[in-house]
Amino acid sequence: MTMLDTIKESILAKLLLMVIIAWVIMAIIFGFTDLQISQAVRDSESAWGNFGDVYGEGPGYGLIAIGIVILIASGTTELKKQKIPAYVVIIIAMILFILGFAFADEEGLNEDLIIYGGFIGFPVLIFTILFFNKDWSEYKNIAIVIVLLAIIVPLLYVQILKLIWGRVRPRDVFAGEGVFTAWYIINGYTDNHSFPSGHTSMGFMLLPLLITVREREWKDPAKLITWILVVGWALFVGASRVIVEAHFASDVLFSAGMASVVTILLYNKFCKDRS
Repeated sequence: MTMLDTIKESILAKLLLMVIIAWVIMAIIFGFTDLQISQAVRDSESAWGNFGDVYGEGPGYGLIAIGIVILIASGTTELKKQKIPAYVVIIIAMILFILGFAFADEEGLNEDLIIYGGFIGFPVLIFTILFFNKDWSEYKNIAIVIVLLAIIVPLLYVQILKLIWGRVRPRDVFAGEGVFTAWYIINGYTDNHSFPSGHTSMGFMLLPLLITVREREWKDPAKLITWILVVGWALFVGASRVIVEAHFASDVLFSAGMASVVTILLYNKFCKDRS
């Protein structure tokens, strides 16, 4: 191991420790202030809060789609054949997008089809155009990080804990339709799924994009912009869930914390030695 590798390993370990310490401290604080925070900031009519509610998961789905396409494409070394999975995803996504306009529900457009079709199809299309002449197998490791992060956090961690915790959402507590419980209270299986936040886990799905600029200097605008967009979007989505009374602050914290920790560990496993 070279001195540079040792320094990188030390920085990574410190970053992981900092994330865990911050997670623990905030968990303790939110254990006493969750209800008060929601009472102070709740605004179900918030324009930006509802924007996060509707579109907050979209970019995460787009990145997951790109990750899956890259993994499938990595099965061949022929550049033209590598693009076939992307074409299939784009076609299916665009069909869903069009159907969202064609098969409108009673309230208007079928927003689910439009959102999922658009957020999956357009990112894959843009990626295909920008990197058409590249060997996509070069991006296999970061694709592994993306797909494993999606499986571990939004799919397994969030969904399993939602079933086990059975925590009432803030909007139901304030409407008198449920009783508030602190995040450390396990209620068992109920119809309530506040803890942890699924939207937040999808907002933090963009964290692997930070790996793409890890070698750039901080004075490089590309690195600064990437960090601002990725971290800013993740925090925006998390905050929006609290504002619209969908989640307590601790619901957001536990999704954000787990996504951050898992991303660091996956980076260490699959990408660190290739930087």
